[in-house]
Amino acid sequence: MFLVQPLPFILTVELLIEFLLLKKYKPSSVASMNKFYVAFFFIIQLGCITAQNKTGFFGKVVDSKTQNPLGFVVVSIQNSTVMQLTKEDGNFSFDAVPTGNILLLVHSQGFQDGLYPIEIIEGQMLDLGMIALEEDQSIEQQSSIITLIESDFGENNSSSESTSGLLQSSRDAFLQAAAFNWGQARFRVRGLDSEHSTMMINGVAMNKIYDGRPQWGEWGGLNDALRNQEFTLGTAPSDYTFGGILGTQEINTRASIYRPGSRITFSGTNTNYSWRTMATHASGMNSRGWAFVVSAGKRWAQEGYFEGTSYDANSFFISLEKKVSEKHSLNLTALYTPNSRAKNSPNTAEVTQLTNVKYNSYWGFQDGEKRNARIKTIEEPTIMLNHYFKISDKANLNSSVMYQFGTIANSNIDFQNANSPDPAYYRKMPSYYSSLYARDNGEFSGAFTPDYENAEKSKAEFLANPQINWMAIYQANQNPILDANGTITGYQPTKSKYVLYEDQVEDQTAVATTNLSTQLSENIFMNAGASFKKLKSHNSQQLLDLLGGSYFEDIDAFYSGNQSQSDLNNPDRQVVVGDTYGYSYNFFATTLEAFTQFKFTYNKVDFYLAQNFSSATYQREGLYKNGIYETNSFGKSEKAMFENFGFKAGFNLKISGKQLVTFNAAHLTKAPSLKNTFANSRLNNSIVDGLESENISSLDASYVYRSPKLKARLTAYYSLIRNATQISFFYAEGIFDDGAGYLNTDAFVSQTLTQLNKKNVGAEFSLEYQLTQTFKTTFSAAFGEYTYDSNPKVTLTNDAEATPENTSPVFDFGTASLKNYKQAGMPQRAYSLGIEYRDPKYWWISANVNYLTNSYIDISPISRTEIFYKNPASGFNFPEATEERAAVLLKQELFDPTMLLNLVGGKSWRIYGKNVGIFASINNVLDVTYKTGGYEQARNANFRERDQDVSSGTPSFGPKYFYGYGRTYFVNLYINL
Repeated sequence: MFLVQPLPFILTVELLIEFLLLKKYKPSSVASMNKFYVAFFFIIQLGCITAQNKTGFFGKVVDSKTQNPLGFVVVSIQNSTVMQLTKEDGNFSFDAVPTGNILLLVHSQGFQDGLYPIEIIEGQMLDLGMIALEEDQSIEQQSSIITLIESDFGENNSSSESTSGLLQSSRDAFLQAAAFNWGQARFRVRGLDSEHSTMMINGVAMNKIYDGRPQWGEWGGLNDALRNQEFTLGTAPSDYTFGGILGTQEINTRASIYRPGSRITFSGTNTNYSWRTMATHASGMNSRGWAFVVSAGKRWAQEGYFEGTSYDANSFFISLEKKVSEKHSLNLTALYTPNSRAKNSPNTAEVTQLTNVKYNSYWGFQDGEKRNARIKTIEEPTIMLNHYFKISDKANLNSSVMYQFGTIANSNIDFQNANSPDPAYYRKMPSYYSSLYARDNGEFSGAFTPDYENAEKSKAEFLANPQINWMAIYQANQNPILDANGTITGYQPTKSKYVLYEDQVEDQTAVATTNLSTQLSENIFMNAGASFKKLKSHNSQQLLDLLGGSYFEDIDAFYSGNQSQSDLNNPDRQVVVGDTYGYSYNFFATTLEAFTQFKFTYNKVDFYLAQNFSSATYQREGLYKNGIYETNSFGKSEKAMFENFGFKAGFNLKISGKQLVTFNAAHLTKAPSLKNTFANSRLNNSIVDGLESENISSLDASYVYRSPKLKARLTAYYSLIRNATQISFFYAEGIFDDGAGYLNTDAFVSQTLTQLNKKNVGAEFSLEYQLTQTFKTTFSAAFGEYTYDSNPKVTLTNDAEATPENTSPVFDFGTASLKNYKQAGMPQRAYSLGIEYRDPKYWWISANVNYLTNSYIDISPISRTEIFYKNPASGFNFPEATEERAAVLLKQELFDPTMLLNLVGGKSWRIYGKNVGIFASINNVLDVTYKTGGYEQARNANFRERDQDVSSGTPSFGPKYFYGYGRTYFVNLYINL
């Protein structure tokens, strides 16, 4: 505040009137001249006094290494709504800031966040000088994480359940630990898999309609091009979509936001690939309004960490933007990342004991080279056009159209009237002979009759031939040619008993989205968006290789007559390479989503309200008239239609500039995935009986403390997923009751669980403390309790019982007692303690000790039904099926806890004006062997068979396990040009 002196003010007014209105002021005397100067200098003084009364600060953000200014850096006052972007020259200025102590947060992609304490004094503009941001070398870890999530592909055409890829862009210490330290053990944040997240590129959700999960391989190997990411955890508000209960990740590929320059990287590792090279160039926006980004890369390995796992992947990316006017820009993005990798097998404890944890039964030598029978191939180009419309300074409308097409395929060996080619097939293992029992003695179990002699022979045979015998397969498909002396002179192709095929999914997906972001008032912001997605998915079985034979019969050899025919419209087909056989059908799906979100921001509290509507329509079109389901397989099915709603709300309570309390709550319904809608989509049009949308509820509350030296977060969360549906397939022995009229107690079945509930409760804690300017320590902890919260209904479909009159041979097995069993597939408790040294000379090293525990095996639901206890020969319970023995047999296996030590480090140099850096990591330094997952085999589908198998001491159908990587390394060299 300042005072105005009356005399100078009067003189000023007088002079202004004479000069501006009469336009002829001329000082005619010394006194007049003096009067003019007094007024003139008063005006200057008045301006200076006014300027001095501005309250705030200003400065300039630069790169610490090059000292070049950094434009478009986010500069904000922590726990407030005050924010701006630096200008192209790196300058920023805030001139209306409340007095007192504040924390200034400076954030830019690719650099470490800066958090600076500032004292604001009334009437002063504080000059912060140059704020130097250091390059975030740890961002190179994003390159290494891809080697983990890509190894998590399922055995079918499903996408990855892993959530590590979602978390890599977050700066939160807990989420960094979850991604980079716990991800190798398949840790999932809050026990949720990726179907409960939303993965977006330029505002377009990339989750597959088939299973609701992202297919990471569609943009793998493009780390440098896809670094512009935003992640929101849980149901916290996202500007782009309503989202799921796990979180939302948005990748922005708009060409003009990339920092101009070129980057070349070369990497070596011993995980799922061996080598990687990548180059990226961003032009920046030129004077004609054009900007572009191009990136290309390759990853390859003759053999990855597990035996026989080859890898070959290429990656191409382009983003081209045209600034049409100050209000309109168009951006074209194209991604093409063809990749294939050989799979590794889950193994029983018996197989692992005879071999090692790297053993893989899916490969064998052919002509001196390793050939894997199970290859997963992804080739789905994506083209996207975005329109950015700046309606005003307070409103933006971003619209997108996307088209994605291509193939996902999984190969395997098919065989007819021949033995399984799998070297680890249960009949080829010693346990098949050492676990034998005599026939039942009436209602009682037969005697234990192990055949140890043949068990030893089987063991010797397996150890001598532990891999697929490709030569034997070729010989089985050919007849020998004999000369007059009976000597084999060659081989003649004949009908193949074995062929190599692949399950192919050819998707065509079209998407249109629009998103409006606007500021309605000083404190109210609105986001609104809509998305339309249409899918046509052709699913079929393609013959790849006759393996030395001349043709293959398109029949199911387990059946006879019409039932054996894959397509009654074209019976008794002889198929060759390139032909479709077995099954062929289309999926059609249409989804529509719309959401609105209102955010209210004030000095002490922010809160939001959001709601969404979604609809989904699914249909199957059979292209084959299957012999088992001749009246229910060809043509279009009925449509499955779902309409769903969601609501969420939350608030941030700003206790101070350092302390924050957050709360989020959501309730939504969600359509079942396409995968879980049709009971057996390969053979018929049947929709799951009683299919419902899932009901999902979620709550979380956090306390956050952030200061320049200490950052901490404590979160408690709760989620409940109700009415989930799951479909699986397996071969079961002793499953059906002869007394009920079923001729065969063994069958290949489709199992459907409905009304399945899951409850996830837990807490997250992270702490990051700057001990000195160079040393920092971190601690993160996850404490979860993830259980099944219902006893779901179990139905089994036995194709062998299908008739023209009975097109849905579904058998009700009642409920499975799953309540309070643990959810499988991830550690439910995890702890990480780390120390980091960051030297002023641009090198750093860190070490993390991680302890992961409470990981459980995936249980077999059918073994928890009442029918499991019944003797299929009589329909009565087995006499030995006591509660005490059942408790032992059905106890869920708890995996041993795991201790993992990880080392990470990096160094960067400035050489001839160019940035050169190296990043290296060693995971599982102590080379610990640990299980990442596993499942109970459901083949022993009644109590007696399971009891006998376990009691033998060498179970033939023991659980199968997946193992994590041992000691692995990742080295990355990069050059910024």
